[in-house]
Formats: sequence, C-alpha cells, structure tokens
Amino acid sequence: MVRKMGEFFTRVMERYLPDAFLFAIILTFISFVLSQIFTDAGFIGAINAWWGGIWSILTFAMQMTLILVTGHSLALAPPVKRLLASIARAANSPAKAVFLVALVGGICSWLQWGFGLIVGGLLAVEIAKRVEDVDYPLLIAAAYAGFLTWHMGISGSAPLTIASAGNAANHIERLTGRIVPVTETMFASWNLWPAMFLIVSVAALLAMAIPARGKAKPLSKEAILLLEEEEKKEEAERKNVRNDTWAQRIENSLIINYLFAAMGVVYLVNYFIEKGFTLDLNLVIGIFLFLGLILHERPINYVRAVNKAIKGAGGIALQFPLYGGIQGLMMGTGLASVIAGWFVAISSTRTFYMLQFWAAGLLNVFIPSGGGQWAAQGAITVEAAQMIGQEPVKAAMMVAWGDQWTNMIQPFWALPLLGLANLKARDIMGYTTLVVIWAGVVLSVVALLIA
Repeated sequence: MVRKMGEFFTRVMERYLPDAFLFAIILTFISFVLSQIFTDAGFIGAINAWWGGIWSILTFAMQMTLILVTGHSLALAPPVKRLLASIARAANSPAKAVFLVALVGGICSWLQWGFGLIVGGLLAVEIAKRVEDVDYPLLIAAAYAGFLTWHMGISGSAPLTIASAGNAANHIERLTGRIVPVTETMFASWNLWPAMFLIVSVAALLAMAIPARGKAKPLSKEAILLLEEEEKKEEAERKNVRNDTWAQRIENSLIINYLFAAMGVVYLVNYFIEKGFTLDLNLVIGIFLFLGLILHERPINYVRAVNKAIKGAGGIALQFPLYGGIQGLMMGTGLASVIAGWFVAISSTRTFYMLQFWAAGLLNVFIPSGGGQWAAQGAITVEAAQMIGQEPVKAAMMVAWGDQWTNMIQPFWALPLLGLANLKARDIMGYTTLVVIWAGVVLSVVALLIA
C-alpha cells in the first residue's frame, strides 16, 4: 500500500509540480489575490507590502544562508565524510539504504537543519554509489524527510526566538515578561519524544515505499564516475600542502587556524557558563563555523569547503526575496492574521493546539521561513493562547511544528539538497507527500493529547 501510494504521488508531482522558482511566483499571485478578497489593503497597498517584504527579509536571509553554508562546510570535513562512508557500508539493500539516510538526516537536522540537509544528501550519494538497485530519487527524498523535525530541534527559529531577551519577535516576553529557556521547548518531553518517534517512523515509512523491481531509478554509472573524479581532485588539493611562499604558509597554517578557532571556543564556553544553555541563531551559526574550522584543520581547506557549499545556497539567494515579498503581503495586508484568526475562531481548549498546528502548516506553504512565519503568526497565537487559557509556550511550539510539517510539500528548503543531487523538486515530492500525511496524523494526535 505504501509503495503504491508513493508511486501515485510521484506520478502526480512529476506531471504538475513546476520548478521551485515558478512555484514561488505562483504563490505570490495567490497571496495577492487573497489579500484583495479578504483584506481592505487595496491594490497599491498590497503592492507596497509586497515590495517592502522583498527587502525587509535580507538580514534573516543572510542568517539562513550562513546556517546552510556552515552546516554544509562542516559536513564536508574529512572526519564527517569518513563517518558517512562507514555508515554507508551498512546499507546492503535498498530498504536499509533508505532507512539509514532518513534516520541519519533526521538526527542531524534536529541538531542543525543546514547540517542535516547536507549530511543526508552526502550520505544518499555515497550509498547510491554502493547499492546498485536503490532508487536515487527516493534516497534524496529520505534525506529531505530528515528535515521534518528541524523546528523541534536545536536550530529551531521559534524556540530560539522566545529564549532571546529583548528580541522584538519574542511575543511571550512582551506579553508575560518571561524568557522561555530551551529546556521548556525543544527539550520538553512533549516535544522531544514526538520528534524522536517521527525520525524513526518516517525512516521506516520510506523504507516501505521502495519501488517495485524494475521501476527504480538508480544513479547512473556516468554520474558515479564524475563524483569519484571530483572527490579525487578534492583529496589531492587537501594533500598538496605547499609552503613555498609566505602566503601559502599562512593559508596552510595550523597555528593560525586553531588560534582563531580558539577565540570562538573561548567566547562560546564563557557565554554558556554565564548564561546557561541558551541558544539563538547567531550562536548556532558560530558553533558550526568554529567546529568546521577545527575539523578542516587548515584555513585554506575551510575556504574550499565554503566555496563549494555556497553553490548550494544559490536557490535560496534567488527565492528568499520572493518569499520575503509573500511574507510582506501576508503580514502587511493583515492576511496572515486573518487566516490565523480563522483557526482561532473555531478553536476550543481541547482543539486549540491542533488547530494552531494546522494553521501554521497552511501558512508555511506561503512563508517557508521559520522565523518569518513566527513573525507572521506568533503574536496572534500567543495572545489567543492567553485568552483561551492555554499555555503560550506550547502554542508557540505549535507554530514550529506546523512550519516544519508542510516543508515536505514546499520545495524551497529542498533546493540545496536538489542542487547537490542534480534533481528537480518533482522527482522527490511524491515520496515526501507520504511523510506529510503520516506526520500530520502523528502531530495532530500529540497536539490533542497535550491540551
């Protein structure tokens, strides 16, 4: 049954899902039309809100780009690549291959979403070279499926925002004066255990979706040869340490690299000693930046890794302004509040969390930025939770849950992974639609139980 559903959704997506850039443009048109129907912003008001949104998101876009690039660069470090090769050797069948990719990708995405996306993709490529009859699009879909639980994890925008004092988007602090530590959000049992369950169960679900014999699309031998040649070239560059000139000695200096990394480590250790285990986006970026520097050993090696990683951020650089425009439309015209208000209006104390989760899932299709969605929905959700007598912290995490949920049918964050794999969104979205259905059921039930 799972296999047939996967094949059905794959056929639908291959036929009807446009390129991710066109998908963003179509969503812009839909958002504009909805703003004219359900708000009184008017034509020029909506145009102005859209234009302002394009440029207002640039700071956050840079943070997201750095999270992706530092995560990717860390994944390219030799110790990480050796670990992935060791894991890949355990995949001796298509089902094991898919299960391993989804499991590892899920764990790493919980740790840091950019790291998880790329680790999952690199592991998928490594396994595709070893297991001849495994379906390559399904392997990449499994890598992307690991992204499902990122907002329940350590780099989650919503929990990091409400843990940050003085943050303009910390609606809980504004309304209650509280700073919510991550122990009450990402490490709370009602969030942590569902995240772990989803990581394992989604891996099992996709392992059952492997195509029937003869229908699999393995990685071509030509593609495998090109990948192996690229790896040999990169390894040769790493080993060819030349110190003929002063510039080369500086570029390859272990001392300079570790002294610089030590400055970052000292700051981070001192920060955690003084403030405890609290995280924000800049801290997460810093942790992965300096860890990557340490594992790459030489400054020039890290430069090469970043140069390679930045190519995967091209789609984000192109499309983030478009989604910024959609976010501007949704927020500037009040459309996001209108949509969130619909779900609040039909909520009871029993269904409030679940309906906020659903509302976030719908809004995420239009605003796939976790931070952007929190800015659009967070205030109304937290205020409604207070009015209805529910916990604002759990309500905030419902926004996080919904944001990550429909990423599985929103191709934006798959772009770096698809660039790495040389695939289109339509190649993997059929399989990830299965994940959306399963995760929707699981998280809806959990949202009802914790009410």
